[in-house]
Amino acid sequence: MKRLLKCAFNMDTACVELKFSDGTMIAIDTIAVENEVCDTMIQRSELDWLIYNKPLEYAQLVLGRDLEGYLKGPAEHRLMD
Repeated sequence: MKRLLKCAFNMDTACVELKFSDGTMIAIDTIAVENEVCDTMIQRSELDWLIYNKPLEYAQLVLGRDLEGYLKGPAEHRLMD
């Protein structure tokens, strides 16, 4: 993979898509991720907020395998701009 060109949520596929300069693309199935890591509707809402407002940060959490830590951490770091 080379340089990241674009990261956005695709509403048609419900995926956060990352496109790189070498033509590589990663699509993160947000529904599957939520089904795997979320225990409550509040957690789903927090992830939905990230998906729509900060898809790159969402992708970094998923790919860095730190999403569960994010959801279990203090609420002060979530849902803030």
